[in-house]
Amino acid sequence: MRRLWTVLLAVLLVFTTASPADAAEPPRGPDGDAFYTPPSPLPDGADGDVVWWRPLPDSSGTKGYLVLYRSRSATDTPIAVSGRVLVPATPWTGAGPRPIVSVASGTRGIGDRCAPSKFQPDYEKPLFVDAMLNRGWAVAITDYEGLGTPGLHTYIVGRSEGHTVIDAARAATRLPAAGLAAGGSVAFSGYSQGGGGAAWAGELAPSYSPELHVAGITAGGTPADLNVVARGLEGSVGFGFLLLSALGLDAAYPELDLPAYLNERGRTLYETQQDACVDAVFGYAFGHIADYTTSNPLTTPKWQARLAENELGARPPEAPIFLFHGSVDEIIPLSQAQTLRREYCAAGVDVTWGTYLGEHVTTLAFSAGDVVNYLGDRFAGKPARSSC
Repeated sequence: MRRLWTVLLAVLLVFTTASPADAAEPPRGPDGDAFYTPPSPLPDGADGDVVWWRPLPDSSGTKGYLVLYRSRSATDTPIAVSGRVLVPATPWTGAGPRPIVSVASGTRGIGDRCAPSKFQPDYEKPLFVDAMLNRGWAVAITDYEGLGTPGLHTYIVGRSEGHTVIDAARAATRLPAAGLAAGGSVAFSGYSQGGGGAAWAGELAPSYSPELHVAGITAGGTPADLNVVARGLEGSVGFGFLLLSALGLDAAYPELDLPAYLNERGRTLYETQQDACVDAVFGYAFGHIADYTTSNPLTTPKWQARLAENELGARPPEAPIFLFHGSVDEIIPLSQAQTLRREYCAAGVDVTWGTYLGEHVTTLAFSAGDVVNYLGDRFAGKPARSSC
């Protein structure tokens, strides 16, 4: 009997100390667009588990993998989300496991053809993703809910975006082919729509993924208060982003019933623009909500309730954060980002604040070096410089 217990204990130790490379390999997914359609029903598993994967062509010393992984919608329904995991081909020589940056992409659009894993040009890659890879860090990039995968994209819906950003980092460590170990440092980074996704990941992580060691967050051009953003977009050059946002909220929360508020012109837009990519946005410049509706849905109690639910600041992140914004951002008002900074500071968050002389697009370029350097310091264990 003693010998039997000894054998059982030895077997248990083998399984509990197995490395990621010893874990069961998820199946390879189908080629082409069929990859993005998950099996039905969705296989059982945990948030961040890989449903299937396939290798991407190697590029500039980087191994790439297309993944379909489990996550959660804005209303906590299990969903499948697509994304990419990029890993430098050179071995990691730093302390501990190779760090992972989960990048929340900026606006690509709401149609499946606009998914970051499909959309070209990948304007963020030369600005900061390549620099992250050159530092030796792995990068995970979510496609978000309904962008590539079935269903409509829940554009700018915070809880959905936060879940998918977090679970992309988890999925990266659960793909044995990538060779990434769990337990290392993780960061969330994004700009514009991605700034919201990264900040939401930071706010949700303490409760949704307490096992992750989040070393830092960078969030720029962040839509923190959607009511303020909506008022700024009304009648402006960026009005098309307001239309995308309305479609995204309606996709996340069916009770909002956007079609009930639309006039004929609005119904035509609703029926024909569900596959719009970001290049279509400026075709609606200087428009007004009244051009497309019989009454303004944003003023109703049920829309206001969901907008309030998607306001950043109520769940301060535990990790330090670099918040930044363009001084003359014409798409996302600087004022509401400053409000978020004050709320985080009041809650004791280590906030590094940056303002760049420029509008929305140029600020993305001007800030890229500072973003990478900020994350490098956090991964190195250096204390963050607080601007509070």
